[in-house]
Amino acid sequence: MPRTALLVSAALLAALLSPTVSQAADDPAPVPVDRFEGEVPFASQPAEGIFTWGGDSDDPPALRLTARPDAPEGERVLTGSYDISGYGGFTHDFAADRPGHDWSAHKGIRFWWDGRDDGGKIAFEIKDGGANGEASELWTTSFTDDFTGWKQIEIPFTDFVYRTDYQPVGGIDHVLGLTSMWGYAVTLPVGVKGSFAMDDVELYGKADQSLRASVTTDAAVYPVKEGGTAAVRVTLATTGSAPLEEPVTVAYETAGGTAEPGKDYTPVSGTLTFPAGTASGATRTVEVRTLRDRSAEPAETVPLKLTVTGARPPAETPQVVVDAHGLPYLDPKLPVRRRVADLLSRMSLREKAGQMTQAERGAVGAGGDIAAYDLGSLLSGGGSTPTPNTPAAWAKMIDGFQLRTRATRFQIPLVYGVDAVHGHNNLVGATIMPHNIGLGATRDPRLAERTAAVTASEVRATGIPWDFAPCLCVSRDERWGRSYESFGEDPALVESMETVIQGLQGAPNGRDLKRNDKVLATAKHFVGDGGTAYGSSTTGTYTIDQGVTKVTRRQLEAIHLAPYRTAVERGVGTVMPSYSSLDILGDGRGAVKMHARADMINGVLKGRMGFGGFVISDWNAIDQLPGDYASRVRTAVNAGVDMMMVPYGYKDFAAALADEVHAGRVSEQRIDDAVSRILTQKFRLGLFEHPYADTSDASRIGSAAHRAVARQAAAESQVLLKNAGGVLPLHKHEKVYVAGSNADDIGNQSGGWTVTWQGSSGDIVPGTTILQGMREAGGDVTYSKDASAPTSGYDAGVVVVGETPYAEGVGDVGNGHDLQLSAADKRAVDTVCAAMKCAVLIVSGRPQLIGDRLGEIDALVASWLPGTEGEGVADVLYGRRPFTGRLPVTWPRSEAQLPINVGDASYDPQFPYGWGLTTLTRVPGGGALTLRALAVAAAAAERAGADRAGRALVTEARLMVQRKVGEDITPAVAKPFADADHLSLTGRYGAAVRSLQAAWRAS
Repeated sequence: MPRTALLVSAALLAALLSPTVSQAADDPAPVPVDRFEGEVPFASQPAEGIFTWGGDSDDPPALRLTARPDAPEGERVLTGSYDISGYGGFTHDFAADRPGHDWSAHKGIRFWWDGRDDGGKIAFEIKDGGANGEASELWTTSFTDDFTGWKQIEIPFTDFVYRTDYQPVGGIDHVLGLTSMWGYAVTLPVGVKGSFAMDDVELYGKADQSLRASVTTDAAVYPVKEGGTAAVRVTLATTGSAPLEEPVTVAYETAGGTAEPGKDYTPVSGTLTFPAGTASGATRTVEVRTLRDRSAEPAETVPLKLTVTGARPPAETPQVVVDAHGLPYLDPKLPVRRRVADLLSRMSLREKAGQMTQAERGAVGAGGDIAAYDLGSLLSGGGSTPTPNTPAAWAKMIDGFQLRTRATRFQIPLVYGVDAVHGHNNLVGATIMPHNIGLGATRDPRLAERTAAVTASEVRATGIPWDFAPCLCVSRDERWGRSYESFGEDPALVESMETVIQGLQGAPNGRDLKRNDKVLATAKHFVGDGGTAYGSSTTGTYTIDQGVTKVTRRQLEAIHLAPYRTAVERGVGTVMPSYSSLDILGDGRGAVKMHARADMINGVLKGRMGFGGFVISDWNAIDQLPGDYASRVRTAVNAGVDMMMVPYGYKDFAAALADEVHAGRVSEQRIDDAVSRILTQKFRLGLFEHPYADTSDASRIGSAAHRAVARQAAAESQVLLKNAGGVLPLHKHEKVYVAGSNADDIGNQSGGWTVTWQGSSGDIVPGTTILQGMREAGGDVTYSKDASAPTSGYDAGVVVVGETPYAEGVGDVGNGHDLQLSAADKRAVDTVCAAMKCAVLIVSGRPQLIGDRLGEIDALVASWLPGTEGEGVADVLYGRRPFTGRLPVTWPRSEAQLPINVGDASYDPQFPYGWGLTTLTRVPGGGALTLRALAVAAAAAERAGADRAGRALVTEARLMVQRKVGEDITPAVAKPFADADHLSLTGRYGAAVRSLQAAWRAS
């Protein structure tokens, strides 16, 4: 593409401001990337184009192609204006349906920038490898706008570094290959209103061999037992696997470190040579022999310094490490208490602060900071995954991070955590369970425990020993975007489902945590997160999440604290405080963030309840506390938070914490308490003996046996709310018309926290949709998503409607969400139900307002978020299993009723808490006399402690009442009916049946 002549003024300015732009005689001609003359459209993937992006609707900049007489190249330049509060910028992606571009022959990339001299920092990144521009590695650098007028910015490719704070797909190989490039992106300054102009993006210069060839080692750390020999493999790699054009030499020398030469190891030095013509992948080995001195001591390091000529050197100096040995804390025969005490007595304040610090995996890159800052923990936030997202890649990644801990004095292993809240939901191919609201609907604690056991097995098989689950919130307002993470609105129901803790951890005393199928559990979010008032949130555009829970002390104890008492009794290993604030009426403190409430964390949780595990903060939660950073650290730690989740601020936290201790504002005793709690769980998990992944059970991930558990849970979670005329179960000989947005969408039926934080619609994970499940059940099924296909000639219709995925405050009602069906879903319901008898399934994380269409619907099912096993839904639709699920929350008539919960004085729902029809072949008959006899028998079972018999008697009475009530659910019926379910959960079976008698009389 021919270049137009530069204006004389631009050329003179370039010469004055950028003397480095002169072209060497043997350099290739520059290659245009963007001329901004209109050759590249404003468009996005899969087409080639320029597009904008941002943190919210106001953040993307406004872009134009503007004619400028001073354009450095051509006639037009790219101009834009911006006012960014979160993040924003623009991207040029190459077409995804064509091969990536090869930039490997060039030295770097350059462009003209119209300087404003405002000191703004502009990030510039390039996209390397992967499938396309939005699934590639991001490599970044930046420049500062500290000049006026046009200046050509030259950036050698050697200046780009792998971006660690964000990667669209979590990284590919961490190597800037340059042979498959997908474009570039510009991130504009935040917090200032501004404008920019840019022109002529092009590749320049000739790549030298040091860009095309690199030397790497097979690891960064080489731990060996005392007296052993470390073999450091040095490998040559070239772009495109081309042979070397010039020789590469690698001088090596053992120097520095904490080990003593001649005493702890035999020094080595020398030179390795890779002659010209050497093939890519050639390897040489350097051996470092360690010596025995027979004394107990911490680990000692032997850096192997490599000086490379003719190629890029390794990113860091490899270290041989003589393992710690002979110290009491390393003896697995000693009690955990003694091991903790011994290790703690040896640690420095810096090392203790590191143990109290948790960083995001994306922030530490290859992991060098793990040893540099003695980090105690890493996590994967939602969607923070390795590439490829496979069990083997997870295990390899985490083992690589664990290897870094071997370079620390005491080789304390990391405890790695993930949000596996309904199965190993970050892993593609894992078994995705129904969300907690669906498990609450099953009323089956044993099944809930089995689902958690499957989750633990799949999580631990990928090398992860810690799960940020279960959520023990008692959801009191379905407008909350996290309501599906709750087992229900009744604390008694939540307590009954805490068998999941045993499914995750095993025995309450922690003896099973060493097993390769158990993980450390986390009770969250302490305390009251499910009780936040609508409109009380001050986080962005959230309306209820992270808001204020205003309660009396009695309400706090009875509703929100009760599940944590049970969790502590069950031996839960960790507890996570809530982002929300607690306002206890009458205590005079007002609303106080939970991460600052020492009275609740130290006083109630650790003191009164006797919690012996450790407290982990939520993601960057200390940033929501008042005061400067030091005071926020001090407040949270003194309140009882033992480990701080500071994903990208781990360096600042560790430094601030140490400063606070030195200043006497945080006591060493408090630090020792926190670290002792953390180390105790690491010893219990067996991490000191087995820090690396045990993948022997990896073949069971997503196995038929695991999916069978999820299928049963999906089936039992289905709640039949209405069944006029016995539409359900369907019969296989019936011709069934299936419609609706959620009939054939596995992403929608899995919900948020599936592969990514927010989840997404579409075919995102392996599994079976509800439609596929119906077909596999043998049904005669025709599908029309929008119900546009002809509707005549069918025996029944099934319309599957509901929500699309969301998580946390993003899903709050009022934040772009409501409790109404979409217009398309309403049309599908109206079309199908007008043409034939119909069943409507609502796939959602919370009740949807359906009252205005209830009259035209023959059967209504609350399907919740059933996960990947749509066959479980089909099982109850076709009668392979009966409907047995019951509402875990009250189903409102209107949004104006919210919040509405069991026990309310005024209670007039569409369907009461505990409601759930059945398709059992035998529904008990009888009348008032039968109910009276059931009440007597239930009271006797209660006195005898016969829980199973008591629950069965209450169930029989409930089914009788539901059959009589039918669709005539009045307040006089609803209140005692809902109360009965609560009474049954608390073991008051006689009172439960008596309450059902009141509902009977009112019907």
